[in-house]
Amino acid sequence: MIVAAKSPVVVPSLLAGDLSRLGEHLDAVKAAGCRWISVDVMDGHFVPNLSFGPGFVKLAKARGFRVDAHLMVANPLEVAPWFADAGADIVTLHIEAVPDAPAALGKIRSLGVKAGLAAKPKTSVDGLVAAVERCDLVLVMTVEPGFGGQKFMPDMVPKIEALRQAVDSRRLDCWIQVDGGLNAANISQAAAAGADSLVAGSAVFAASDPAAAFRELELKARAAFGAKNKT
Repeated sequence: MIVAAKSPVVVPSLLAGDLSRLGEHLDAVKAAGCRWISVDVMDGHFVPNLSFGPGFVKLAKARGFRVDAHLMVANPLEVAPWFADAGADIVTLHIEAVPDAPAALGKIRSLGVKAGLAAKPKTSVDGLVAAVERCDLVLVMTVEPGFGGQKFMPDMVPKIEALRQAVDSRRLDCWIQVDGGLNAANISQAAAAGADSLVAGSAVFAASDPAAAFRELELKARAAFGAKNKT
C-alpha cells in the first residue's frame, strides 16, 4: 500500500498556555483552523518539572480537538491508561523509559489509541528508526524535555531526515513530530527536513494573537515541507 504524504500541521502545546485563559486560547486557535493539541505530561522524575494530568486531555477533547498525550514520565505504561480513558487519540512514550519499545508500543495500542515513540536529544535516532513500523507517530525532541521556551537545536535536523527516509522508503502511515523551540524563524527548517507534525508552545500561546501566530507557522511549514527531498 502506498501511503500519501501527510500535509504538515502545527500542534499547539498547552504547556505554554495561560491557564487563566486556556479555554479562550483554545477557541482562538480552533477558529484559525487548528485541529490538534499536544498535552505534555511530566512527573518530576523523568524530567525536572511537573505538568498536566488527564483533565487537560478532557478539556481539549471537549472542544473538538485531536489530542496527543506526550508522557515524559518514568512509568509510562502505568499512567498511559489514564490518558487513554480521558480520550487521548495518541499516547506517546519515551524510548528511554521502557526496556522494550516495540512491546510497549503494542501495549499502548491495546488501549485503543495510537502509539507514539519519542527520543531525547542525546538519544540516538536508531531506536526510533528500528521501531518505526510499530509507531503511529515518532517524536524528535529538539530541546531537552522539561521546560518550555527553550531554543531549537538545529543539530537534531539529521534525525528528522533519517526518520523521513525510513517512513517514506517503507511507505508507512506515521507522523514525524518535532517538539521544542519551534517558532516562525525555524519552523521551515524542521518542515523542510520532513517533519509533518510540528509542536509549538510559546510561539503560539505566548503571542499577542495566538490565532495569527498559528496561521503563520502552519503556512511556513506547509510551504517548506519536504523541500530537501524535492531537490
